[in-house]
Amino acid sequence: MRPRVLLLPGLYDSGPDHWHSHWERADPTFLRVVQRDWTTPARHDWVQTLDNEIAAAGPEVILAAHSTACALVAFWSVETGGRVGGALLVGPSDTEAASYPHGPVGWQPMPLERLPFPTLVVASEDDEYVSLHRARTFAKAWGSQFRNIGRAGHINSASGLGDWPAGRTMLTELRDRTGSAEMSAR
Repeated sequence: MRPRVLLLPGLYDSGPDHWHSHWERADPTFLRVVQRDWTTPARHDWVQTLDNEIAAAGPEVILAAHSTACALVAFWSVETGGRVGGALLVGPSDTEAASYPHGPVGWQPMPLERLPFPTLVVASEDDEYVSLHRARTFAKAWGSQFRNIGRAGHINSASGLGDWPAGRTMLTELRDRTGSAEMSAR
């Protein structure tokens, strides 16, 4: 049985045309984590919500994070010592950059500790919220594989990706890698 996927939107949630929403509509094993405050979140609130959702879903869950939620995964792992089956980290917003929106509380400095589970950072060459260099820095620090998908903006609704089949393929690759790691550990 394949692990459940938790969809982790960034600031302002993921609208109906976001790949998160397409994936959620297409597959009942994909569940969106709903945060209390999408506009000016306190990091500790988002970390607690994520920790509760992971506890309910089980440790084999795969995370599909976008934007600020990539930072959320890093903060969650560092603060709780938690582990999951893996995480697809798409368009990680640089919470320390001048382009990061004002209002969110506690999102700096960005954690740069190695994550104890398989991860893949997906970045774009023209993302207004993270430079390609900074996205690579995050991937290296987190021990992640890295994928540059060219010019795709913030890899969100405005990017016009729809169901984003290439992202689903990356998620499948991550799931397969996670399954192989579990099998070799037994």
